[in-house]
Amino acid sequence: MADRAFETLADGGSFFEGPRWHDGRWWVSDFYRHTVFAIDPDGSTEEVLNVEGQPSGLGWLPDGAMLVVSMTDQRVLRRAPDGSVDVYADIAEHCGGLANDLVVDSAGHTYVGNFGFDLMGGGSPQAANIVHIAPGGAVDVAAGDLMFPNGSVVTPDGSTLVVGETMGGRYTAFTLGGGGALTDRREWAAVPGVAPDGCTLDAEGCIWAADALANRLVRVAEGKGVIEEVPAPNGLGVYACMLGGPDGTTLLACVAPDYFEHNRSAAREAKLVTTTVDVPHAGLP
Repeated sequence: MADRAFETLADGGSFFEGPRWHDGRWWVSDFYRHTVFAIDPDGSTEEVLNVEGQPSGLGWLPDGAMLVVSMTDQRVLRRAPDGSVDVYADIAEHCGGLANDLVVDSAGHTYVGNFGFDLMGGGSPQAANIVHIAPGGAVDVAAGDLMFPNGSVVTPDGSTLVVGETMGGRYTAFTLGGGGALTDRREWAAVPGVAPDGCTLDAEGCIWAADALANRLVRVAEGKGVIEEVPAPNGLGVYACMLGGPDGTTLLACVAPDYFEHNRSAAREAKLVTTTVDVPHAGLP
């Protein structure tokens, strides 16, 4: 287990999720403040969008519009470059729990995961779908029978989508086909004992992921599993991560004491922390 020094980029959050590096800034959702923030590398913070339905995954369409998952009403919102906001897609009929993370490929195809069950209410895990939103907003199911699909990446050549299964202890890969289809399903890496959460791809083809149940970041290699782990600072839980910064080697992590809604909704203990790694970001998001 490697020890890495962390610095605090921002604090006072309720529960940060869905971090991204885009246009020279960090972008992140805060569940229970119902707000998407953009944060400069020096920590200067801008409130970008209020989402009453609880924001989560973030992505950008080729025209520069930002997509934001609205969790509790299971919709995806579109914020146009001029700041106007509309409903891009309603995915409720295909979700078995709260809508969650998303990834947008370079052609504008969007893939959204969901919990599959009532996590906060103590429900039993159930299989869930990855929902595909075509450019323009048409919705279909791209893949099913995934155990809490959570955190997806697209390889730099655009050929492959890899998704973590939080309740499945594995990463599953699909070939990205014409029209946004996901085909050739296969196990990318088994990660027993890991609960994969938000993740990011590096230039060696490895995935850095938050382990939602073990207070650590893990680096996962295809076919090998965990090849490196880094404990979160001060024993905090870590729930998402993203590579970014000017050279792509800054690893940002979303940390908090736990993920329980009844604890996090009123508290302001979540932080964004950063450390430096050797291999830069690659692919999407």
